[in-house]
Amino acid sequence: MRRAVLARHGESVLSVLGRTNGDPSLACGLTEAGRAQAQQLGRDLEAERIDLCVTSEFERARETADIALEGRETPRLVLAELNDIRFGEFEGGALTDYRAWAHTHGPEEPAPGGGDSRAQTVARYVSGYRTILARPEETVLVVAHGLPVRYVLDAVECRNPAAAVAQVPYAEAFFISAVELEDAVKRLEAWVLAPLWRASG
Repeated sequence: MRRAVLARHGESVLSVLGRTNGDPSLACGLTEAGRAQAQQLGRDLEAERIDLCVTSEFERARETADIALEGRETPRLVLAELNDIRFGEFEGGALTDYRAWAHTHGPEEPAPGGGDSRAQTVARYVSGYRTILARPEETVLVVAHGLPVRYVLDAVECRNPAAAVAQVPYAEAFFISAVELEDAVKRLEAWVLAPLWRASG
């Protein structure tokens, strides 16, 4: 891989309601606005050669990729490692409730009810990005979720994960070289070994 294009999925039927969804087996497609955002992503990438498209297992990510790459014969790879965080007892509830819990608990504490910790989640993302970095294709489009995109974008800017992070816009393309992604992944790997929250902002 020489270059990655990272994008969050378009607006989904649950995200517009402010609800959590960390279970890929549950249906959660795009809203009309989300489909329009995915179409705009496709227009933004019209002049770009995309050799491989990687998505998470979630319907909203796969649908975004399908719309953005409509008319192209782009190979696909689904990586469960890039799935959204598992919310445990917060699954299907208000995202604000989960965030309130996460902002007051350490990165190694799993969400109650069988959910993930943020440190576990970052380690999983690192594994997914390592798979992408090892791919032979030159330009890889990655359509996933806010956290895996945000953690890499922050790491590129030499920032470690925080309890509260800036939101990633829906279906917006972020271009990152293989060198930048490698450095970001190394930073995240080091953080996972000794996870501490940095001050947000």
